[in-house]
Amino acid sequence: MLSLLPAPVRGAFCGLLLALTTLLFTLAMFPPALAKLLLPGLAVRRGCDRALTALASAWVAVNNAWIAAVRPAQWDVQGVEGLHERGWYLVSSNHQSWVDILVLQRIFHGRIPFLKFFLKRELIWVPVIGLAWWALDFPFMKRGKGSGARGSDLETTRKACEKFKRIPTSVINFVEGTRFTPAKQARQRSPYRHLLKPKIGGLGIALATMGEQFEALLDVTIVYPEGTPRFWDLLCGRIGAVTVRVRSLPLPAGVLGGDPVGDKAYRQRLAAWVEGQWAEKDALIDALLAGPAA
Repeated sequence: MLSLLPAPVRGAFCGLLLALTTLLFTLAMFPPALAKLLLPGLAVRRGCDRALTALASAWVAVNNAWIAAVRPAQWDVQGVEGLHERGWYLVSSNHQSWVDILVLQRIFHGRIPFLKFFLKRELIWVPVIGLAWWALDFPFMKRGKGSGARGSDLETTRKACEKFKRIPTSVINFVEGTRFTPAKQARQRSPYRHLLKPKIGGLGIALATMGEQFEALLDVTIVYPEGTPRFWDLLCGRIGAVTVRVRSLPLPAGVLGGDPVGDKAYRQRLAAWVEGQWAEKDALIDALLAGPAA
């Protein structure tokens, strides 16, 4: 069994497997991605989108298999019952490690549509995987300063979200904007013990573009009781316990259809809504770290 091998051997094997499967599945995406680029017909694009999403979901299934094999332990996951793959969901999660992405993919695989992430525009140039992100219509955002740059950033996100209306989609936004560390928390003077201050720009434009189409907000809280793992820890099977709580929340009318750039009152309503969730999430993380009863 893979779990019986020494940790460095497991890590090397899983790292190589991840690299090879990523390359193979990305190469398999070339034909539908090229057809999607060259043939503008809506029916063709829908067929290409389905093929691309099926390939991406198969890649996630392979990842889930080696994660389970390298560390055959039951994760503590609650709140994923009743979800379905034919709907539209907006997913919001705290963010501590690159491991979070594979955790989210594992707990939601087969339960909701394939997850689409907000990505920095520079990541489109990542060899191999950048092409896959582009083909799957991941929203690439160019970070800039000033209201003009924010408006351009949000317009780019709006165009990406418009594409998601064609096929059931889950859009995920790490509202903190970056991974949590105590140093970042101190620099921000964050009022939360376990979280950075939330940023509402990307979330606001997703709600403005697709808010009424989303069935719910899936508020995800990820906790690593034995300490935040590195990606190498996941590959080696040293990830330890993983606790996840998912809440399906309705989307209030007051956060739908607004302008997160030009409407100050809307930004205030959205910020108050998110900050309320963040306060509850911070308290939940406290409880989950304190013991298994939460």
